[in-house]
Amino acid sequence: MWRLDKDPFLSSTFANLSLLDRAPDFDRLRRRMERAAVAIPRLRQRVQSSPANITPPTWVDDPDFDIDFHVRRIALPTPGSMRQLLDLCSLVVADPFDRTRPLWQFVVFEGLADGKAALLEKLHHTIADGEGSVQLSLQFFDFERDAPEPEPLAYDPSDDTDPASSVDLWRDLLAGPMKIPLALVRQIRDLIAHPSEIATNGSSTIETVRSLVGTLTDVEPARSPIWTGRSVRRRMEIVRVPFRETRDAARELGGTLNTALLSAASDAAGRYHREVGAPIDELRASMAVSTRRSTAGHDSSTNAFSLARMLVPTGAMNPAERFATVDAICRDAASGTADVALDAASALASSLPTAVLTRVARLQSQTIDFATSNVKGTPIPVYVAGSEIVANHPFGPLGGVAFNLTLLSHVGQLDMGLHIDQAAVEHPERLRSHLKESFDDLIETVSRSKKATTKSTKTNKTNTTKTTKTPRTNKKPTRKPKA
Repeated sequence: MWRLDKDPFLSSTFANLSLLDRAPDFDRLRRRMERAAVAIPRLRQRVQSSPANITPPTWVDDPDFDIDFHVRRIALPTPGSMRQLLDLCSLVVADPFDRTRPLWQFVVFEGLADGKAALLEKLHHTIADGEGSVQLSLQFFDFERDAPEPEPLAYDPSDDTDPASSVDLWRDLLAGPMKIPLALVRQIRDLIAHPSEIATNGSSTIETVRSLVGTLTDVEPARSPIWTGRSVRRRMEIVRVPFRETRDAARELGGTLNTALLSAASDAAGRYHREVGAPIDELRASMAVSTRRSTAGHDSSTNAFSLARMLVPTGAMNPAERFATVDAICRDAASGTADVALDAASALASSLPTAVLTRVARLQSQTIDFATSNVKGTPIPVYVAGSEIVANHPFGPLGGVAFNLTLLSHVGQLDMGLHIDQAAVEHPERLRSHLKESFDDLIETVSRSKKATTKSTKTNKTNTTKTTKTPRTNKKPTRKPKA
């Protein structure tokens, strides 16, 4: 991820936009983040590259760490609209990180309408993935507005990482938890160049090689006839739908929120194409699949995921039918996703020149139309420096696709961030509207079906009662004679 940033189209920076009910206590937030930078060493470390990339990059403490470079605040101009906020956030997220400093930044936006404010949390993917960033947020979240501040932590500079230790990185890499032998790295590299040799390779590691090579040599192009342009111009849109209704609809249809997310995104993409006169029956989508549960002892604040790629239906069809189709596709894709792909790809990346690595990654990005991701958030109210978070919209990295739709559950709602490449999607507001309509239609379809089933059940019960009821008669009962 670090080396891919040499190509601006492949930047792995992501962000989360927390909408607040009022402006936070900035000094208090600054103190919390200064404490967090001691509690989580990664927040005060920078990346140290080796000369000519002969060894993988490593983390080293930044001797010039300055909290004020990472925690900032900006005032929006009048009237402080949501559109102003999103446009400014898109510029902040698109700005490359200073590669000589730690790769994170928090920006408070004041001056929103009605006295509200926002906090943009911007991180590089080398620090953490979506779930890891939720774990990091526990360092500055409170569960009541006026919660007491935790005791400050003292920073001990004697714990600084020695940059000279990078000479041992190859040894550590090969002997560490990844346990990927150098021969395998070379084998993967050679098979990338000659994929026809996969079938005859007799190595005991053939499944790892086959999985990784199968992923990296997938050259099937993206399907959209209109989302073909790529640029560094970004646009942010936000969508919110109810959590319980969406979850219940997904369960009623036999799937999960992941299925609902991908189904709605596919439907919205199809509606967009039909609206602009370019109907399409299928698009290629990717979904981030967490491997955190299957990674024993994994550091919760780093990365643990793989990507599933799939063809999804985008033609006009019933929401329930689309959901069932997408659910089957998701299950097949998830079962075929290799948990080792991220580790193996990292080992391979260390053996390739940056120019080759970025070329391979760019070619891979051209096989995907859009990306999706689902991150579990908090079901209870949380506060930041005295301000309540009323909405939490995540924005995943584009990585060369037309748009990235990321979902984060938050206090009874599903908050989504739609991160768009404007060279691909020329009408972002239309895509946003179609996405909201797709979720609404999915919920409404299931609701109507349940009502119809309930009505039918009541009718059947009524008819059954009428049929089995004993008929009344006018005959008088026969009296027994007296004894």
